[in-house]
Amino acid sequence: MSWKASERLMDTIRHYANFPATGVSLRQMVQFGERPSTGTLFRASQFLAEELPIRLAHRVQELHTLPDGLNEMPSVKKVADWYAQSFEEITTLPRPNLQKEIKERLLRPSSHNGRGGAAMLSEAIPNPSIEEGQYSSLQNGNGKKQQAARRYFAMVDDTADWPPDLQSYNHRFSQTLKTIKRRHDGVVTTMAQGILEYKRKRQRMQIDHNIQSFLDRFYMSRIGIRMLIGQHIALTDQSHHRDPTYVGIICTKTNVRELAEEAIENARFVCEDHYGLFEAPKIQLVCNPNLNFMYVPGHLSHMLFETLKNSLRAVVERHGQDKQEFPVTKVIVAEGREDITIKISDEGGGIPRSAIPLVWTYMYTTVDRTPNLDPDFDKSDFKAPMAGFGYGLPISRLYARYFGGDLKLISMEGYGTDVYLHLNRLSSSSEPLQ
Repeated sequence: MSWKASERLMDTIRHYANFPATGVSLRQMVQFGERPSTGTLFRASQFLAEELPIRLAHRVQELHTLPDGLNEMPSVKKVADWYAQSFEEITTLPRPNLQKEIKERLLRPSSHNGRGGAAMLSEAIPNPSIEEGQYSSLQNGNGKKQQAARRYFAMVDDTADWPPDLQSYNHRFSQTLKTIKRRHDGVVTTMAQGILEYKRKRQRMQIDHNIQSFLDRFYMSRIGIRMLIGQHIALTDQSHHRDPTYVGIICTKTNVRELAEEAIENARFVCEDHYGLFEAPKIQLVCNPNLNFMYVPGHLSHMLFETLKNSLRAVVERHGQDKQEFPVTKVIVAEGREDITIKISDEGGGIPRSAIPLVWTYMYTTVDRTPNLDPDFDKSDFKAPMAGFGYGLPISRLYARYFGGDLKLISMEGYGTDVYLHLNRLSSSSEPLQ
């Protein structure tokens, strides 16, 4: 039996969509999650129980009001229903009844944070990769930005034990988030399928600027929602077994070289498999083996894998599958004070300058060549097929910008392409909010 949104639920969603989202920086997430106690996790659950519905409501609203009949496409409706259902699950989860002194204690900041004084999180600064409002869907007529009053909270006073109610609520909340995360696993492909349905119905090859910026906002928002959910689930589970370099899904010592080596191996494997090659083109890596910084390894792996896959595809298609020796693709990692930059240089023939803007559009493939997308294929977002469906670069750029980095592409037509992946090491810039 399929789930259907009630009119009452839709009213609640419309109400929540009037509130702005609250940005959280990578550094705040780490400071907050270093010692996840029952009380701290409960505070985080309270924050998310308000924050996630606001973010989900914005997406439902936008999906329902997409232009030109796109909102009527079966796959788009399916995605909107997933978001509405997740909204309902979070907002109807019963909260524990707390005694007055427990409520007060939850509001008292911790005083034993080792730095003396009450622990407040450092402020998030504006994200340098995003112009103000670039990914925002909150146009509230008067042009003024509403200020959100909620905070992704600091440590709480943990000097005594917490009642078992709190622990069991934390567990239930985390289980709800797991269900939601699983439900949304196939969002990228299902949405891509919806765009395909639209292109076929409208007999269009390309999508217009409005839909392009909607997809940017939509996928950027999804990265944020999954980051907050993934971080919370990991913190809740981590109370049992801890790797000291990890805080949730953030690694405070992400080793760039190890991740790059793994991405190179995966991209070459997928390339050999796709083209039936005995050996994929070689990739040379130049990187300080001890280069570590604070990042989400899953995001970095995804960006490297996608860009390397594009380079290998270009090299094989430029030089022909039967070639004995392919030119080597180079990956160079440079360490600056502000950024870590990864340059991927291939000799895959490059892209004409007029086609470069198309690289950043979704579905940069023709209608007849685009595969029908199996919604199950990207359960982890990482096992993308070699040819993909034109999402690799635009989504990688969103991942880079999400934490204040960027992805740029310089091409020499007739020779090859250089992709520059800038990663911000300062980690205090806020998420770009939708």
